[in-house]
Amino acid sequence: MTQPTTALPGFGAALLIPLGRIVLASLYILGGLNKIVDPGPTIAAMGEVGLPVPALLVFAVIGVELGFGLVVATGGALAGGRWVPAAALLLVVHTIAINLMIHDFWTDGDATVLSLFFKNVAVAGGLTLVAGLYARWAQDLGR
Repeated sequence: MTQPTTALPGFGAALLIPLGRIVLASLYILGGLNKIVDPGPTIAAMGEVGLPVPALLVFAVIGVELGFGLVVATGGALAGGRWVPAAALLLVVHTIAINLMIHDFWTDGDATVLSLFFKNVAVAGGLTLVAGLYARWAQDLGR
Protein backbone atom coordinates (compact mmCIF):
# COMPACT_ATOMS: atom_id res chain seq x y z
CA MET A 1 0.00 0.00 0.00
CA THR A 2 1.28 3.45 -0.83
CA GLN A 3 0.47 6.78 0.77
CA PRO A 4 -3.25 7.54 0.67
CA THR A 5 -4.43 9.79 -2.11
CA THR A 6 -6.31 12.98 -1.49
CA ALA A 7 -9.11 14.85 -3.18
CA LEU A 8 -7.33 18.15 -2.46
CA PRO A 9 -5.28 18.97 -5.57
CA GLY A 10 -2.01 20.68 -4.78
CA PHE A 11 -1.85 19.54 -1.17
CA GLY A 12 -1.70 15.77 -1.01
CA ALA A 13 -0.56 13.44 1.68
CA ALA A 14 3.00 14.75 1.38
CA LEU A 15 1.86 17.99 3.04
CA LEU A 16 -1.23 17.08 5.04
CA ILE A 17 0.13 14.10 6.97
CA PRO A 18 3.27 15.87 8.27
CA LEU A 19 1.21 18.96 9.11
CA GLY A 20 -1.30 16.87 11.04
CA ARG A 21 1.53 15.04 12.83
CA ILE A 22 3.15 18.32 13.89
CA VAL A 23 -0.11 19.84 15.11
CA LEU A 24 -1.01 16.68 17.03
CA ALA A 25 2.45 16.37 18.60
CA SER A 26 2.51 20.06 19.56
CA LEU A 27 0.09 19.27 22.40
CA TYR A 28 2.78 17.11 24.01
CA ILE A 29 5.80 19.21 23.11
CA LEU A 30 4.26 22.40 24.48
CA GLY A 31 2.93 20.51 27.50
CA GLY A 32 6.40 19.17 28.25
CA LEU A 33 7.97 22.61 27.87
CA ASN A 34 5.30 24.10 30.13
CA LYS A 35 6.07 21.49 32.79
CA ILE A 36 9.76 22.44 32.63
CA VAL A 37 8.91 26.11 33.16
CA ASP A 38 6.30 25.49 35.88
CA PRO A 39 6.13 21.90 37.16
CA GLY A 40 4.11 22.89 40.25
CA PRO A 41 0.57 22.34 38.90
CA THR A 42 1.49 18.93 37.49
CA ILE A 43 3.19 17.89 40.72
CA ALA A 44 0.12 19.03 42.67
CA ALA A 45 -2.28 17.14 40.36
CA MET A 46 -0.17 13.98 40.66
CA GLY A 47 -0.14 14.30 44.45
CA GLU A 48 -3.92 14.81 44.58
CA VAL A 49 -4.55 11.50 42.83
CA GLY A 50 -2.03 9.68 45.04
CA LEU A 51 0.81 9.06 42.60
CA PRO A 52 4.10 8.28 44.37
CA VAL A 53 6.92 10.84 44.41
CA PRO A 54 5.27 13.35 42.08
CA ALA A 55 8.29 15.69 42.27
CA LEU A 56 10.35 12.96 40.52
CA LEU A 57 7.57 11.51 38.38
CA VAL A 58 7.05 14.88 36.69
CA PHE A 59 10.48 14.49 35.04
CA ALA A 60 9.42 11.16 33.53
CA VAL A 61 6.28 12.84 32.18
CA ILE A 62 8.37 15.66 30.72
CA GLY A 63 10.62 13.08 29.04
CA VAL A 64 7.66 11.16 27.59
CA GLU A 65 5.91 14.27 26.31
CA LEU A 66 8.99 15.94 24.83
CA GLY A 67 10.77 12.83 23.60
CA PHE A 68 7.90 10.96 22.01
CA GLY A 69 6.22 14.22 20.95
CA LEU A 70 9.34 15.19 19.00
CA VAL A 71 9.56 11.75 17.37
CA VAL A 72 5.94 12.05 16.19
CA ALA A 73 6.36 15.70 15.11
CA THR A 74 9.49 15.05 13.07
CA GLY A 75 8.23 11.80 11.63
CA GLY A 76 11.16 10.05 13.27
CA ALA A 77 13.47 11.80 10.80
CA LEU A 78 16.65 10.47 12.40
CA ALA A 79 15.42 6.87 12.17
CA GLY A 80 13.61 7.00 8.84
CA GLY A 81 10.17 7.02 10.44
CA ARG A 82 10.45 3.58 11.98
CA TRP A 83 9.98 4.80 15.59
CA VAL A 84 6.84 6.84 14.87
CA PRO A 85 4.35 4.00 15.50
CA ALA A 86 5.93 3.12 18.85
CA ALA A 87 6.20 6.77 19.94
CA ALA A 88 2.60 7.47 18.93
CA LEU A 89 1.29 4.39 20.75
CA LEU A 90 3.27 5.23 23.89
CA LEU A 91 1.67 8.69 23.81
CA VAL A 92 -1.73 6.96 23.49
CA VAL A 93 -0.99 4.94 26.65
CA HIS A 94 0.22 8.11 28.41
CA THR A 95 -2.91 10.03 27.37
CA ILE A 96 -5.35 7.31 28.42
CA ALA A 97 -3.55 6.90 31.76
CA ILE A 98 -3.84 10.64 32.41
CA ASN A 99 -7.48 10.50 31.43
CA LEU A 100 -8.27 7.73 33.88
CA MET A 101 -6.28 9.28 36.74
CA ILE A 102 -6.89 13.02 36.34
CA HIS A 103 -10.00 13.61 34.21
CA ASP A 104 -12.42 11.43 36.17
CA PHE A 105 -15.64 13.20 35.14
CA TRP A 106 -17.70 10.26 36.43
CA THR A 107 -16.91 11.19 40.05
CA ASP A 108 -17.86 14.87 39.99
CA GLY A 109 -19.89 15.42 36.81
CA ASP A 110 -17.91 18.55 35.89
CA ALA A 111 -18.61 19.53 32.27
CA THR A 112 -15.08 20.90 31.78
CA VAL A 113 -13.51 17.65 32.96
CA LEU A 114 -15.87 15.72 30.68
CA SER A 115 -14.77 17.89 27.75
CA LEU A 116 -11.07 17.35 28.57
CA PHE A 117 -11.65 13.62 28.86
CA PHE A 118 -13.18 13.33 25.40
CA LYS A 119 -10.65 15.73 23.88
CA ASN A 120 -7.99 13.33 25.08
CA VAL A 121 -9.90 10.37 23.64
CA ALA A 122 -9.92 12.16 20.26
CA VAL A 123 -6.19 12.92 20.52
CA ALA A 124 -5.54 9.24 21.33
CA GLY A 125 -7.53 8.34 18.22
CA GLY A 126 -5.42 10.69 16.10
CA LEU A 127 -2.22 9.22 17.48
CA THR A 128 -3.50 5.71 16.77
CA LEU A 129 -4.14 6.77 13.17
CA VAL A 130 -0.58 8.17 12.91
CA ALA A 131 0.81 4.89 14.31
CA GLY A 132 -1.21 2.87 11.82
CA LEU A 133 -0.16 4.99 8.84
CA TYR A 134 3.52 4.80 9.70
CA ALA A 135 3.40 1.10 10.56
CA ARG A 136 1.79 0.41 7.18
CA TRP A 137 4.34 2.54 5.31
CA ALA A 138 7.19 0.80 7.11
CA GLN A 139 5.69 -2.57 6.15
CA ASP A 140 5.32 -1.47 2.52
CA LEU A 141 8.93 -0.23 2.48
CA GLY A 142 10.21 -3.43 4.11
CA ARG A 143 11.49 -1.71 7.26
